[in-house]
Amino acid sequence: MALETPPLGPVSYAFGGKTFNGFFADGSGGKRAPGVLVAHEGPGVTDHIKRRTQEIAALGFIAFALDLYGIAEPPIEDAMQFVAALRADLDELRGRTAVALNVLKSHPAVDGARIAATGFCFGGTAVLELARSGADIAGVVGFHAGLDTIRPADAKSIRCPILVCLGADDPIITDDKRQTFAEEMTAGSVDWQMHVYGGAGHSFTNRDIDAYGFPGFAYNAAADRRSWDAMRAFFAEIFA
Repeated sequence: MALETPPLGPVSYAFGGKTFNGFFADGSGGKRAPGVLVAHEGPGVTDHIKRRTQEIAALGFIAFALDLYGIAEPPIEDAMQFVAALRADLDELRGRTAVALNVLKSHPAVDGARIAATGFCFGGTAVLELARSGADIAGVVGFHAGLDTIRPADAKSIRCPILVCLGADDPIITDDKRQTFAEEMTAGSVDWQMHVYGGAGHSFTNRDIDAYGFPGFAYNAAADRRSWDAMRAFFAEIFA
């Protein structure tokens, strides 16, 4: 029987003198439960991220959607500038992600020993950087995540298993970048997995992405379903 969609609960928090606005979705049923941090794509806290946060919570978790910009859905030109600036300033990116992780940990029903982070596109980049910072979390999942980093040696600080789910035809996350990431993770002695889906491009989990008209960006129902199943299996393992 399908679980009811958990209600959303907005929450504001601060970092570096700036206010950010995330929200909780609580699928715990009033019991102590694992927590999952959810990081948004380049366009910001869109309907896609809100749906995903609720869907993750409906698995029996407490999910918290972070805000990396302080603006829910900025114009796409502004969002691209935010992404570029944060990718170049990893202390800021990691700091914004870490403070959101602390918000999730502060939820009274969250089991602090069972916390994971997941992200989509740029959000995947953010949670991978959170892992590279040495965050004490149980695991990280990146969907069509940006894999490259300006601090690859920090892979040695990763303390949790990593799963990345990628499209074989992604024009952004190319085969060269996948190979470099594999080498980085191996050099850092990380417990890592990479699932690559044939026929899938970038943003394959986002049912709304086709409307943007970006070349190589397209929803792929099969890859969406398979990567979601991979995430669920990963969570079952790390939260056991």
